[in-house]
Amino acid sequence: MTTRIDQAVVERLYQQANAGRWQVPVDHFAGALGASAAKAFAGRTPSPRDLERYLGSLRLEELALACACAAGHDAAWEHFVLEYRPVLYRASDAMDPSGGARELADSLYGDLFGLQTGERRSLFHYFHGRSSLATWLRAVLAQRLVDRARVRTRTAPLPEEEPAAPAAQTPDPDRDRYLPLIHAAFRDALARLDARDRLRLLYYYAQGLTLAQTGRLLREHEASVSRHLSSARKTIRREVERQLREVQALDPDEIERCFEYVTEDAGPLDLDRLLNDSATSGAGAVRESGPPSQHWPVGSQSDPTSAKAAARNREADVQSENRGEKILESAPRERMRR
Repeated sequence: MTTRIDQAVVERLYQQANAGRWQVPVDHFAGALGASAAKAFAGRTPSPRDLERYLGSLRLEELALACACAAGHDAAWEHFVLEYRPVLYRASDAMDPSGGARELADSLYGDLFGLQTGERRSLFHYFHGRSSLATWLRAVLAQRLVDRARVRTRTAPLPEEEPAAPAAQTPDPDRDRYLPLIHAAFRDALARLDARDRLRLLYYYAQGLTLAQTGRLLREHEASVSRHLSSARKTIRREVERQLREVQALDPDEIERCFEYVTEDAGPLDLDRLLNDSATSGAGAVRESGPPSQHWPVGSQSDPTSAKAAARNREADVQSENRGEKILESAPRERMRR
């Protein structure tokens, strides 16, 4: 389906495109303009002003050349090969430096010329002048290259032998030594935090609430919750490093290895239990600080921060693992889960 265009507009654009150079019939050029407009304004009828503005923005000379080539005009084809074969070869070499894409570039000419049996159907009919002809050709070539790769992948033979199983990794003796040390330091650092800070960590990391939900329970703005969480993470990090350095007498390299081990695998570090235990005393005090209407027992049916409600409200949230290594990382900026 094509869009009807005023004849005066068609003739003016025909002159601008210098389509007479390739002896393109006016009605053929009008059909190309209409097909381009129909593609651009699919599903709606543009106003005459919008239509004229769109048509005036097209690559008219290249659209006229494509019309002539699709019709098999010899002079147009000679011009196309002279001007655009280097473009295709440069694009093919960039996509495949081994030269394997050049045969695809050469094979495009048949589809561009429309050598299929029966009625000629040139690939040029899909060029609408919205981008340059060179850009369109590169896109077509890239798609052909992707299609060929997919075919080769589907037809690739299965390996004659099963791949060898990966060698078993040698257990790291230092892991068993360092993990208990950083676990103990982490538990002690949590215990030293203010009760309200532990409660924020419990809501956000262990129970997976959003910043807004945590702020509602604590009567704080979500930006304040984010700021306090970031500060608590930094405090925990400093306290853990201090204990490893002063109490366990580890050097900086050993401390760094402790953090590497716990970020790779926190092991039996139950963050949910640790924070629930350490925040129990602070929860009651915090809940009593506001009107009853603003607080609910976490997990109750009427609680908007219950598991089901939180799941619905956090569809767009960044998922946060309930594990200690997230808090022990080097205090990155809090993710604004909304």
